[in-house]
Amino acid sequence: MNESPPKHESFRNSFLIATPNMRDPRFRFAVIYLTSHDSSGAMGLIINKGKSGLYISDMLDQIGIDGEVRVADTSVLDGGPVDIDRGFVLHSSDYFRPDSSLKISNTLSLTSTKHVLESLVSDDHPKSALLAVGYAGWGAGQLEREIAENSWLLADANDDLVFSQDLEGKWAHALGSMGISPSSLSQSGGRA
Repeated sequence: MNESPPKHESFRNSFLIATPNMRDPRFRFAVIYLTSHDSSGAMGLIINKGKSGLYISDMLDQIGIDGEVRVADTSVLDGGPVDIDRGFVLHSSDYFRPDSSLKISNTLSLTSTKHVLESLVSDDHPKSALLAVGYAGWGAGQLEREIAENSWLLADANDDLVFSQDLEGKWAHALGSMGISPSSLSQSGGRA
């Protein structure tokens, strides 16, 4: 009898919300948008922690892209501890390049080429975009273990929260989208 392996449930296009059980200080109170997830691992961007005082326009100036930013000139995000010298643009799918963009959902795509950065100062820009430096990554089964250990809650993603400029409020808003008040969460796992 040929049995196919069980299908892996993907959490792509979901929010990971850090619980008080999160012991890694890099992820305390983090909201991560998962851009990929399969049996080999997961990748996501922290969407609520900015690089201190650094905005998209500053980053573009630093890499030699001139022009006025045509999307919201938001904080550059600290996307995570992996590949910290690489930029990732999470953007609305109205800007999609089959050769360089990853479609995440019907409304969101991810691109990490210089072309998408150049588009942010051109007429060919996405309607909405955020720029993150670095990403969060997990090996096979690692994210599932962390969820089972109550380090993360999973929630449906929504574009309004992804692109919200209220970085400080995203954690509470993400919990609120699940009907959870931050004050109701237990500290049973201890603090980092």
